[in-house]
Amino acid sequence: MERETIKEDRMHGSIFVLLKRFVESKYNYSTWANLLESAGLANASYQIGEMYPTREIVAIVGAAAAHSGTPANELLEQYGEFLVPDLLLVYKKYVRPEWRTYDMLLHTEASMHKAVRQTDGRANPPLLLVTKKGSKQLIVDYHSKRRMAGMAVGIIKGIAKHYNESDIVKVTRLTPVDEERVQIRVDFLI
Repeated sequence: MERETIKEDRMHGSIFVLLKRFVESKYNYSTWANLLESAGLANASYQIGEMYPTREIVAIVGAAAAHSGTPANELLEQYGEFLVPDLLLVYKKYVRPEWRTYDMLLHTEASMHKAVRQTDGRANPPLLLVTKKGSKQLIVDYHSKRRMAGMAVGIIKGIAKHYNESDIVKVTRLTPVDEERVQIRVDFLI
């Protein structure tokens, strides 16, 4: 009988490359190099089109949390917000011009995440189930074994910022942010 091999979760290289850019913009290049060393990844180099073990990004974020004194989930939230301009640039053909934050969130899974999976079959973004609770509220159900919902919270805030709606979009985590399944309530105060 053949032994089953446990397949290690991997993340798309773009997430690592953009994390490097985030760290360099928030701190500097030497901070990135120091974080890699602290994470036990001193010789690591990341390329956009490759896949890398998720445990490496967890180690880098952990090292960043220790370095900055900021909890890992807060850093992931800041990073998620930082990602939005690049994500919207890459996936702009999947975004309708009339969309704003509400529509963008409602259609993320069917448009952007679908495009991510079709563009690179190795990519596996978290599953987002978005439920309408009227015209002024959405519930975002984040599902991922990676437990990185802080990034999703940041992306939601970044989308609101992109559409100049930060003052009318309120994001509330309904469950602990470091779980596999996290519920996020998004209220539109208009």
